[in-house]
Amino acid sequence: MPPTPQQRRAARNHQPVPGAGARGARGRRAEPITVDAIVDAALAIVAREGYEALTMRRVAAALETGPASLYAHVVNKDDLDELLIGRLCAEIDLPAPDPATWREQITGVCVQVRDQYLRFPGISRAALAAVPTNEDTLRLAEGMLAILLAGGITPQTAAWGIDSLTLYVNAYTLEIALLSRSGNDWVAGRDELLSRFSALPDAFPQARRYAAELTAGTGHERFDFTIELLLDGLARR
Repeated sequence: MPPTPQQRRAARNHQPVPGAGARGARGRRAEPITVDAIVDAALAIVAREGYEALTMRRVAAALETGPASLYAHVVNKDDLDELLIGRLCAEIDLPAPDPATWREQITGVCVQVRDQYLRFPGISRAALAAVPTNEDTLRLAEGMLAILLAGGITPQTAAWGIDSLTLYVNAYTLEIALLSRSGNDWVAGRDELLSRFSALPDAFPQARRYAAELTAGTGHERFDFTIELLLDGLARR
């Protein structure tokens, strides 16, 4: 069976393994291997090449060491993913919950998470698969829950609301990453989509009539709309 989050945390070691980071006659690195160094190297790879390029072997190469050295500090790729998302969550600024401005506050948190994930294309894949069990990811969930509760949202609605908001942020940023890195000629721009919709047969009257609306939106307009829509639903409940 895979290790539990508690076992993964217990297996991490912030101290260098003797000889693991020393530069010897063959010219290996002198700096010690630590969890923070591993996370830094992994995030640098994702920022440059996208999450799909991230492997334990690539991280080891970036640190001028072998994969075995990493496993003294990180149990496996899933453990690394958890650490990466934890690092990004730790950088989110969580405001003191204010009942008068709870909508603006929760929107601001979602925007911060969005922008963090967009800095590291595709990393929301790791977020989608990660269960919030370490203190950094739990801190984000705790902060969001406190904001929604302060806004008068019932506990169960707030809990599921957090799930809905984070799932949308993850999906939104992943879509952008996939489109920007696909290099796929099948990804059409708005002008081409308008042309295609206008040329649809009579079996698609609504798509033809509302092609402009279906393809509208610049920047993060769709993101803002969906977050507002979700918050409207939470408030009504």
